[in-house]
Amino acid sequence: MNKDIQLFRGEVFYFTDSPLERKDAYYYYPDGILVVSEGKIVESGNYDVIHTRYQGIPVTDYSGKLIMPGFIDSHIHYSQSEIIGMYGCQLLDWLNDYTFPAEEAFSSPEHAEQIARFFIRELLKNGTTTCMAYATVHPISVESLFAVASEYNMCMLTGKVLMNRNAPENILDTTGKGETETRSLIESWHRKGRNRYVITPRFAITSTLDQLESAGRLHAEYPDTYIQTHLSENKDEIASVLSLCPEHSDYLEVYERTGLLTDHTVFGHCIHLSAKECERLASAKAIIAHCPTSNLFLGSGLFNMPQANYYNLQTTLATDVAGGTSFSMLRTMGEAYKVQQLNGYPISSLELLYKCTLGCAKALHLENEIGNFKPGCNADFIVVDYASTSSQQLRKEHLVRIGKWNIENKLFGLQILGDDRAIQATYLMGVQV
Repeated sequence: MNKDIQLFRGEVFYFTDSPLERKDAYYYYPDGILVVSEGKIVESGNYDVIHTRYQGIPVTDYSGKLIMPGFIDSHIHYSQSEIIGMYGCQLLDWLNDYTFPAEEAFSSPEHAEQIARFFIRELLKNGTTTCMAYATVHPISVESLFAVASEYNMCMLTGKVLMNRNAPENILDTTGKGETETRSLIESWHRKGRNRYVITPRFAITSTLDQLESAGRLHAEYPDTYIQTHLSENKDEIASVLSLCPEHSDYLEVYERTGLLTDHTVFGHCIHLSAKECERLASAKAIIAHCPTSNLFLGSGLFNMPQANYYNLQTTLATDVAGGTSFSMLRTMGEAYKVQQLNGYPISSLELLYKCTLGCAKALHLENEIGNFKPGCNADFIVVDYASTSSQQLRKEHLVRIGKWNIENKLFGLQILGDDRAIQATYLMGVQV
């Protein structure tokens, strides 16, 4: 008996391609098995077929539950965990009234570690196994998040916020200081274990053009790092950017001319894009993080998924806590569905799930590590209960009775009715966390 082999039985599901490209873009095994060894996927498939090759090895039995890759959250602010659900602001007031005061506390190593631990536990409780997170201007905020994620062997993408104007003095850096501190953090943490560094100018309102150019130079120096920032979230934000940068024809051009429009760039929100901006985003293979709970909560607008799909934009889903109102990707998918209903586009459960699993992994160039059950990928997966509440159980019984208890209806029910209670177990590299 091979003691390094782990066997997990349940309903196994994962994507192999985009459901927008192929109807058979996934594998689904109603009685399936996932085989893991030393933190990596060995194989998956039908239980009856594969189990015979592993006689004598105990099976962790999740029959009737869904075993699938963990969620990937492409845009979230760990430093805002304390201010989730604060009342009554749109974007720019939100930053001034809640965000900037909360971020001041991250000069304290003790505070940074405390929030990092809460944040990661909350993600794991909700089935999120990878995220791209904003820290604060303080290097210790980045170090704390990377350190705690490393304890869990979690894939963490984060970086120090670059911000040298239009914010309180005690959370501003300078172009030179920001570049020096970012370079030091990249050298210390990027690709150490499962950590990935993200160059993080908050947005054009809080970074001068020379700071944005500095960020672009850093990415050119370290081309396998990522970039994250915000783009066209709010109409007042767009007007403010264009008043600060009057020689630019649109918001995207500010990033484009400073070297920040790349295939490793994740732009949060992108609600109010012109056709020309969509064309340039698509040409660069840049990534959009759609954040529906935040867009609704802050009154920012309705993201146009039909437009994004028309231009073949790489679109992912994200919580954007704490403008976003839930750490749960299930609730995020549910709100994304409602937003697209208002756009006249009843987005499918498969498209929603793809955008926070394999679709996001592909966008981040990580599909050989996470987001699917291809042999050799890291065994980051979750076990999901379709009927964790009485309403879900009643819905299930009805669909079973009428012969429509299929994978699409199972997934859609999770997306509309599910939350952290549906996550029965979360595994990182084959270890239950």
